[in-house]
Amino acid sequence: MTLPGIVICALLLALFGLAWHHWQLRRRLEAYAQQLRALSQSTQAVTIVPANVAGLESLASAIHAILTSLNQRQATVEAERDRLANIIEQLADGVLIADAEGITRFVNPAARRIFGQTEAAPGRSVPQILRHHRLIEIWKEACAEREMRVDTVEWPQRRLFLQLIVVPDRHVAGGSLLLVQDLTRVRHLETVRRDFVNNFAHELRTPLAAISALAETLQDGALEDATVARRFLEQIRQEVDILNHMTAELLALARLEAGQEPVVARRFAPRDLLQRVHERMRFHAERAGLAFHLECPATLPSLYADDNQLERVLVNLLHNAIKFTPAGGEVTLLATLAQDGVRFAVRDTGIGIPAEDLTRIFERFYRVDRARSGEGSGLGLAIARHLVEANGSKLEVESVEGRGSTFSFVIPLPQESVL
Repeated sequence: MTLPGIVICALLLALFGLAWHHWQLRRRLEAYAQQLRALSQSTQAVTIVPANVAGLESLASAIHAILTSLNQRQATVEAERDRLANIIEQLADGVLIADAEGITRFVNPAARRIFGQTEAAPGRSVPQILRHHRLIEIWKEACAEREMRVDTVEWPQRRLFLQLIVVPDRHVAGGSLLLVQDLTRVRHLETVRRDFVNNFAHELRTPLAAISALAETLQDGALEDATVARRFLEQIRQEVDILNHMTAELLALARLEAGQEPVVARRFAPRDLLQRVHERMRFHAERAGLAFHLECPATLPSLYADDNQLERVLVNLLHNAIKFTPAGGEVTLLATLAQDGVRFAVRDTGIGIPAEDLTRIFERFYRVDRARSGEGSGLGLAIARHLVEANGSKLEVESVEGRGSTFSFVIPLPQESVL
């Protein structure tokens, strides 16, 4: 081959090499461009294929370092997001997140429970979920004014007392975060506390006023009359006994609520317990002109509980039954075999309890209005409830106003090992 031919061949080879190198470079650069575009659009981790083309190794290394850092940050953000989502899912307060159109994008289980949403709520409008005109107004006002709003709303139809906090989203125009707190129990406890103070003051006022009046009468000259003085002093002693009894029951109730009243469990026969109670209360029922019945099969199994505490419960329930049953009525003390134990009950044909008072009659000092004039501290049912609960049961009541009441509890059958 001549020299010019060799030169031409060498040039052709050099041009072919340069073209191949240029094609490889363009292919690698296009691959990087595609992967970087995918990175900008993806929420998943992205990796870059290492380059073998000379001159791109440092670029590939730099991009790989950037991607590694971004992937780590994205993993951290996703972990924090999942942790926050789990926390919100477990919150007792309702959380709703809505977009600019008022469509919910997130509703936690507490919000679904509060508003009675049995199916998945995201995707529904905020008014469709709230379903209360005042709650909807608060949300609309906060979105219109772009300011946080906090307000409380009572929902009588559902017996709810809610606090709604609306926080406009500063990053999404028109979006909002709604926090719904169910304050129904807090409101109930506040009502119980207020009623307790009022009722306690009412219970103290009567004996204290009587003692004050009797003392003033003695000071005004009745002390000189021995017969009158003795009668007034006896009345003062009776009023002091009432205060002492009230104080003792308050202390007993405080010990029960604190779990400081020991339960001395032992084996006993239900019929023996009811016969003791029946004999103890028979005179009171006869004096009130009532028919007093005892119903208890002798075949009932033995139980293991504090029968002294249960006797105290039954005596208390019978006192109430006798007090609120007109003459000519009936009071029944009974025990029957239940599915999981022995059911003890006190049934009467008395004045009954209004439906609105049934959920509160076991509160301290709580009384139905028309029964306020009766004697007693107003603590008996609260003490009875705690004594029954201490023995592993629950005191229940069924009543129809004007037709009588039935208080009952079930003492579970003992384990064979106990017997």
